[in-house]
Amino acid sequence: MSRQIRPAVDRAIAPAAGFTRQGQPLSYNRAPAPDLAPWIGRFYVTVVDAPAGHALQCGLLADTACIRVQLRGEWTAQTRDGLRALGRAALVFGPNTKRMAVGVTGSFTSVGAVLRPGAAHVLARLPEAELTDRFATIDQLGLNPDHWLEMFDPAASPEDWCQAMEEALRAVIAWRGTAEPDAVSARFEAAALANPAIGVGEFAQQCGIEQRRLERIVRRDFGMTPKQVLRRARALDMASHLRGVADDAEGETLALRYYDQSHLIREFTAMFGMSPRQFVDLAQPLMTLSLETRQARRLEMTERIAPGGIRPWQ
Repeated sequence: MSRQIRPAVDRAIAPAAGFTRQGQPLSYNRAPAPDLAPWIGRFYVTVVDAPAGHALQCGLLADTACIRVQLRGEWTAQTRDGLRALGRAALVFGPNTKRMAVGVTGSFTSVGAVLRPGAAHVLARLPEAELTDRFATIDQLGLNPDHWLEMFDPAASPEDWCQAMEEALRAVIAWRGTAEPDAVSARFEAAALANPAIGVGEFAQQCGIEQRRLERIVRRDFGMTPKQVLRRARALDMASHLRGVADDAEGETLALRYYDQSHLIREFTAMFGMSPRQFVDLAQPLMTLSLETRQARRLEMTERIAPGGIRPWQ
């Protein structure tokens, strides 16, 4: 795990937000306004130009549900319900238990809001387990798909689009009087971002609750067991390092979360369907964009960088 890692790039695409120092694509992403922070983890805007007919085969591994509004591009996704194809659509994607194969043809524009664990439950009584490794239209959250597809002015800036999403979500949350997600879920999310090597029993003890109760809450709000959530978080942090969208200073610390190299390879392959070496050698712009958004949020939440500050990979 060193600074010598040079992940492969797709030189055919041109993201509007530019590239990292290593040539990886960037989106515009930022934290929500403080009043929305209990429900929303991040907003993002991704605008990428590509040659006509350019077919990009990639994947996603998200640790939370996410509202994704696909404004351009012809998309496919390999869900647990089978292969799905779509064009313009306003969707809510669930969290992933492992890499979901995703493809897009041509130029694409995707905007969205990352939901915090439990937000789907308090917004629409939608358990995360029902969304895991699949997606649905956003009317499942009580949102109007037609409105979300039309509310982004093509002449406006990415920040304008983020503010439009904030206004729409703020209105829905206020109108419904939506409660905040469970405080235990918020603490477990923070632990998974800060120290996913923590034991489940240790975390339950820190929270002052029984482990069985913790497991029930996490299954409801994350769609997985606590151990699976922490295992995924370790893999996502390592994947971010391998794609060059992490703090290089953490490289050795991330590696020490695994017993040895064989443990790392086994765990990583189970999540991503390929070895760490293969993950580096394959150009994966969609995966990298998703990892960069998560890693920016992680560094801000753990106060390694200031909100909106310069990220180590920029």
